[in-house]
Amino acid sequence: MAASTTTRDDAQQTLIDTYTALLDSVMYMHELADNDQWAELIDQRTHYVLLVEKLRELDSSVTLESAAQQRKAELLEAILEQDVEIRRQLIARRDELGRLINVSQRQRNLHRAYAPQQAGGNELGGNDDQAPRSS
Repeated sequence: MAASTTTRDDAQQTLIDTYTALLDSVMYMHELADNDQWAELIDQRTHYVLLVEKLRELDSSVTLESAAQQRKAELLEAILEQDVEIRRQLIARRDELGRLINVSQRQRNLHRAYAPQQAGGNELGGNDDQAPRSS
């Protein structure tokens, strides 16, 4: 009986430790978002997803005692708070990139509209450096 209790305790601790690792991961991702380190954030997302998959497996096979359930709830709340903030920052970044893309598209359209006229103006007017000079 003692061996099964130890195994159950170990399984509960592994589950709580994995939730703690997920919280650490999401806090790090939040820090990356705060520092506009978007590529690193995407790289970290892979680690985050792996932890979530591990939790999915553990949650289905481990039954938590009351104290562990309380700790899990606290960790989940903290994880979700961080996640909401990261999502807010990602949406702001997406909107910023959208504005930059729109500006770039407008500049490209203006260039396309006026570049033929500029090229035509140079051909008609000729190059002043090549014009014969009278002395």
